[in-house]
Amino acid sequence: QVRVEESGGGLVQPGGSLRLSCAASGSFLGITVMGWYRQAPGKQRELVATISHGGTTNYAGSVKGRFTISRDNAENTVELEMNNLNPEDEAVYYCYVRGLRGQRDAPRPYENWGQGTQVTISS
Repeated sequence: QVRVEESGGGLVQPGGSLRLSCAASGSFLGITVMGWYRQAPGKQRELVATISHGGTTNYAGSVKGRFTISRDNAENTVELEMNNLNPEDEAVYYCYVRGLRGQRDAPRPYENWGQGTQVTISS
């Protein structure tokens, strides 16, 4: 079983910054992709940013230049540094992990989501 836990959401003023953290734990062979998605009320869940095991990043156009994703492969953690936040960034942010688990000679893919952490932008 793979567990995913987020932390770091909260209330911030427009133009402010927040850092989200996520840790994966449990039984798995490795994590290939870690990332963040978000869902605002009445909208579909959307990609924010992902990062591969090798460090390749992918950002939504709306957050490029403002958000930075990073990961620690040894600790199985991923962080999202969010700067210059605006009201359109308000949403529940979900951590996402994808990788392999099971026996090394017969690995199986998995993907898991965290429970989500609320980010609220308000003056």
